[in-house]
Amino acid sequence: MQAVIYGLSGPTLTREEKAFFTDANPAGYILFGRNVETVEQVRALTDELRSLHGRDRLPILIDQEGGRVARMRPPNFPDFPAMGMFAKLYDTAPSSAIEAARVNARAIGLLLKECGVSVDALPVLDVRQKGADEIVGDRSLGDEPMKVAALGRAVIDGLHSAGIVSIIKHIPGHGRALVDSHKDRPTVTATGPELDLDLAPFETLAWAPMGMIAHIVYEAWDPDHIASQSSLVIQDIVRGRIGFDGWLMSDDLNMAAMEGSVAERAIGVIYAGCDVALHCSGKMEEMVSVAEVIPDLTEAGKRRMDEAMALEADDEPLDMAEAIAKRDELLKLA
Repeated sequence: MQAVIYGLSGPTLTREEKAFFTDANPAGYILFGRNVETVEQVRALTDELRSLHGRDRLPILIDQEGGRVARMRPPNFPDFPAMGMFAKLYDTAPSSAIEAARVNARAIGLLLKECGVSVDALPVLDVRQKGADEIVGDRSLGDEPMKVAALGRAVIDGLHSAGIVSIIKHIPGHGRALVDSHKDRPTVTATGPELDLDLAPFETLAWAPMGMIAHIVYEAWDPDHIASQSSLVIQDIVRGRIGFDGWLMSDDLNMAAMEGSVAERAIGVIYAGCDVALHCSGKMEEMVSVAEVIPDLTEAGKRRMDEAMALEADDEPLDMAEAIAKRDELLKLA
């Protein structure tokens, strides 16, 4: 099983993709707006992905945060608010905000479950900083670590209640970046003690099943490498200081913060200590180049993946419509 997650080109698998994925046997897949049309279509697509290797507990990821970052959108899917809405409510009614965030995440989870998607790249645990690039912005759960951790815990609980695996991101914190890592290479110059604030939510929620590491240089820790390609950051900060032992993936290999070919980028994140590389474009030529060099998932990586995917939904009776109605009633308090 290759230590990589691949994207797809469209709403159905092409003949070429079926042959390639069958041969490559990647650890998982990720869906984007180009891959989703209706609930029925997404369900057929995810069923087919599972059938390729007979893996019922297959990681099939999506970025369904709400607000700006939502791959499933109206009119065929419900609209979900940005996470910043819950941060705003927290300032006046913390308990209500926590419950609103939880039931909102449950509604998202129930939608993904119906579609056959098993993992949501949520919650964003980046502590928002004044003057930073708006790539995080209202995706953040707040500007104070305790608030971010409390709301992040609620989001995880809501997703897990529906049987959807959560991903904490962007370890060890994207909230200070002055540029968007999709477009350029951010360098964070904060000192180690200053970065304690960024680490706090990740430390609090270090038990989360999956995590995504940022393509950012942190001068205090490793001025020569982005975190996703820094064995020092991954081993000393992520695995050591934070204590995260979940399934660790890179952010997208195609982001401009990275250098070299896509294959070189993939090798770099794996050799630095990520369990799995994330390749999102769905471009066959790039995927073939990655497949030629990417190693198999390690035993530790396989253990972490299996432990994460063993998650089961609970027996909470709240359905999607009820969860959305409860969320909206609570958000009125803001």
